Amino acid sequence: MTNGLGGFACGTVAGANTRRYHGLLIASLAPPVERTLLIAKLDLAARYRDLRYELSANEFVGGTVAPQGYVHLQSFRLQEGIPTWRYALADALLEVQIFMAPGVNTSYVGLALVRASAPLAVEIKPYVTYRDYHAHARGLPHYRIDADAAGFSVHAHAGARPYRVAISAGRFAADGVCYWNFWHREEAERGLDAIEDLWMPGRFQTELAAGERIYVTASAETQTPEPGAAVLQRVLTDARRLSREVPASAPEWVRQLARASAQFVVRRGAAAGAETSVIAGYPWFADWGRDTMISMPGLLTVLGRHAVAADVFRTYARYVDRGMLPNRLPDESAMPEYNTADATLWFFHAINDYLAATRDPQLAADLFPVLLGIIEAHVAGTRHGIRVDPADGLLAAGVPGLQLTWMDAKQGSQVFTPRIGKPVEINALWLNALEVMTRLAARRRERAARRYLRDLLVHGSKGYARFWNAERQCLYDVIDVDGGTGHDASLRPNQLFAVALPYSALTSAQQRAVVDACARELLTSYGLRSLSPADPAYLGRYGGDPYQRDAAYHQGTVWSWLLGPFAWAHYRVYGDARLAQAFLAPIAEHLAEACLGTVSEIMDGDAPHAARGCFAQAWSVAEVLRCWIRLERQTAAT
Repeated sequence: MTNGLGGFACGTVAGANTRRYHGLLIASLAPPVERTLLIAKLDLAARYRDLRYELSANEFVGGTVAPQGYVHLQSFRLQEGIPTWRYALADALLEVQIFMAPGVNTSYVGLALVRASAPLAVEIKPYVTYRDYHAHARGLPHYRIDADAAGFSVHAHAGARPYRVAISAGRFAADGVCYWNFWHREEAERGLDAIEDLWMPGRFQTELAAGERIYVTASAETQTPEPGAAVLQRVLTDARRLSREVPASAPEWVRQLARASAQFVVRRGAAAGAETSVIAGYPWFADWGRDTMISMPGLLTVLGRHAVAADVFRTYARYVDRGMLPNRLPDESAMPEYNTADATLWFFHAINDYLAATRDPQLAADLFPVLLGIIEAHVAGTRHGIRVDPADGLLAAGVPGLQLTWMDAKQGSQVFTPRIGKPVEINALWLNALEVMTRLAARRRERAARRYLRDLLVHGSKGYARFWNAERQCLYDVIDVDGGTGHDASLRPNQLFAVALPYSALTSAQQRAVVDACARELLTSYGLRSLSPADPAYLGRYGGDPYQRDAAYHQGTVWSWLLGPFAWAHYRVYGDARLAQAFLAPIAEHLAEACLGTVSEIMDGDAPHAARGCFAQAWSVAEVLRCWIRLERQTAAT
């Protein structure tokens, strides 16, 4: 669950935290960054007809799991996106829900006694901390706890944000205890520190009658939190609105993707009127230019969220510098990072998609000078060797030590996929940007600009023929590698964008050959491999310590976001929208396999393609959603 600020709540169905990123309240103290874990979890126990039921679970160092409350779990489901547990306790049924208030750092746990023949007493133990969400807390904390009958406030240290936990009906009794050596198994698997200590400042006691509902509220805000029932209704209303934006024929898994899309849209700052951006992925990514622009059509435009999309475009346009969009927007203590060759080019694609849906003349007028300036800067040359080669009209990019394309894994000074030269998707995006601008200039009657742009497009389109690898009947991944004359013939999915983007310089036969090559060697049920398994450099499993994981990141690992472009490219060359949609259908199963209700960043290249990386990724959700809806509309149109 997310709050539109970069804060979130997440955990496991069983109740045990298995990651350092699991928590009931991970607040974004400088939205959308400075994410700080405040409330790790609540442990629940119930007493019903003189029997005590432990409903929670914790794993400790050494393998002990205590308690094991999941044995009482009757069901778990996402109720219109809201995680909902039901525990069977003799003839009683207790429902637990977790959600967050939009726009504030406040989490709620709702408890409802669905049925019972007697009152049910509930004991709630909150585990608190105050730490950066990347780092574990160890040792006995020296927090100041201010308690009253309804709850308590935590003052971790001088300068820390105070936060409060309270119950809507019941009482709180202070009883400070430190719990040692919680074990986070997922962190251990990732080769990282896996041990955490937490403080339990006391216990809530409440009693529920059949049909009664109460809420525990955890908030890092100064204002009094809204009542839980009102917030829950607002969250459900927003989810239903998004569900209605997909075609009526859409299956439930597509509607769930629509609901999940809202999790990634955030404000930059807590004040009203703050800039709007997109979180690349949870739990650890911030708002990145490349991911934002790739995600915009699926997260916003295709769902009719045009005003929000326009705000995002204006946000990023303000940061254009030397013809480049930043790959990462600044927080309060940092400057924008201009280390990407493709974020700027995806900007054109996202705007073109938006204008096709809205024909927003004001946004087009406001951004046209910025967009034209970007083209001119790329022709003249900008940072990191990004420049148009006058010999063939193609875009060269890259310098040693930097990773400029989406294949950007790096450890220390080692760049695993440098791709210095003329990458295939960078130039597909470049030609697409020129075609978009040529049409925009014509629409605005900018005749000189149109001629200039048209000449660049014609020259670059002829030059793009250099990417054709006649021997393998597909495209080279990079030509003129390292500024020389050699070509990289690695079979990667980047060539798909020469077919999937609206403008293509390839012949129809070449487009089909590209799709067939990617289908033959890269396609899996959940995405495309980043490198052919036939390549000696292929790594089929993403795992191990950070170095090992980064080494495998783009050397065979499956990327789910590429499933959308593949489906669209397949439709483009074969013309069968239903067949193309079928490539997206396995995501329905994935929604119940990893982070429930959303799409993971990556999967292993080898079967069974276990989910890895960020457990909720913006462009993974966006591209599957965008392409399914567009293909459905194509079917309806014919």
